[in-house]
Amino acid sequence: MFSILKREIVNSFLAGMLVAIGGTVFLSCPDKIFGAFLFSTALLCICFENFSLYTGKVCYFPEKASKGYLLELLCCLLGNVYASSFFAFLLKLVHADLSAVSNAMCSLKLNKTFFQSFVDAFFCGILIYLAVNIYRKNKSFIGILLCIPVFVLCGFEHCVADIFYFSLSDYSNTVRYAMFILTVIFGNSLGGMFVPFLKKIANWQRFGNW
Repeated sequence: MFSILKREIVNSFLAGMLVAIGGTVFLSCPDKIFGAFLFSTALLCICFENFSLYTGKVCYFPEKASKGYLLELLCCLLGNVYASSFFAFLLKLVHADLSAVSNAMCSLKLNKTFFQSFVDAFFCGILIYLAVNIYRKNKSFIGILLCIPVFVLCGFEHCVADIFYFSLSDYSNTVRYAMFILTVIFGNSLGGMFVPFLKKIANWQRFGNW
């Protein structure tokens, strides 16, 4: 178990680094549609390299539910959070312009109600599941190239990306930010598990000849 968790922490740290790179290109791009498309580079590389991103990994909890998997999820989330925050700190030292853009974005995020944040995070979780599952089942990256830009352009909330954005901004040490991120994590988790949970119920019905 220790070796599994150690591998999980390393893979989740690398995934958080890639999300930071994806967030950087999105903030740097004057054309938001093109920036949203380039943001998908992060999930493409995460899937190709088999790294661990919390929003993708939590989708399979209904299938793999166990104390061990729950511990893996916790390690994954911590690794993602640490990496996205750490690389935001590094980038903030050399790209002050990113902080200005991130401040404007994060200010708008904090103006959302908690219910708005939850709903936006919920739909993001659904799209992440579809992107990852299409890749896993069909070895096709079309789901990533479509679903990721869609969630970015819709303004849906992704907890790891948001932690990166807020770490670049001046809002990362506020209680409102902490509550926002917890809401987004909760929404991403439920959204990610929503489709696989319904699929599991459908399989139970078929098995029982309902």
